[in-house]
Amino acid sequence: MKFQTHSYLFSTTFLRLTIFLVIFCKTKAVLKLLPNVSITAVFVFGDSIMDTENNNNMSTPSRCNYPPYGRDFKGGIPYGRFSNGKVPSDFLVSELGIKEYLPEYLDPNLQPSELLTGVNFASGGAGYDPLTSKLEVAISMSGQLDLSKGYIVRLKRLVGEDRTNFILANSLFFVVLGSNDISNTYYLSHMRQVEYDFPTFSDFLVNSAYNFYKVILNFHRNYFIHF
Repeated sequence: MKFQTHSYLFSTTFLRLTIFLVIFCKTKAVLKLLPNVSITAVFVFGDSIMDTENNNNMSTPSRCNYPPYGRDFKGGIPYGRFSNGKVPSDFLVSELGIKEYLPEYLDPNLQPSELLTGVNFASGGAGYDPLTSKLEVAISMSGQLDLSKGYIVRLKRLVGEDRTNFILANSLFFVVLGSNDISNTYYLSHMRQVEYDFPTFSDFLVNSAYNFYKVILNFHRNYFIHF
């Protein structure tokens, strides 16, 4: 399936969604569920906007476990979030009343109980374009999917297949990325400009996103939000 896009429309839409995301993160009670609907867990895929420290133990330039990052977070310690405090992943689970912070899946000290309510697979520097993740030595989207498959195996060992299916069927999957593809891979490195003009590159990104979502849709679940 091929999507036709226009550079102006793509850029404008991305800007509007970014603004919405900022407003969402600063506004309380913005998430309202339908009656009799509950979300048991949240799973996040994406880049530095959503990464909650997955890059800490990687040999990548996309790390932020040093000052001034984290100055307003848990005693001012730069744990590795790309922010002075919480990131959207944290606001999301907090607003839903699931937990205060969404832990990174690669946390070596991740508690088994955290697996029941969701984890974060996002990696700073990632993009829909595989080249984007390669340039930043980030976890690619295929790599993030592999992590999620490993998560499911761990969850089944912990609570059994029936409970795992219930958790996944009542979970929210959240995907946020794409800005690195445009800013870093296309404009800063110029590497994709050799192959694509911008409208064609936009088509490539949209098709890559579409293929990624098709895989996500196989993760038996009820809710899906994309910005």
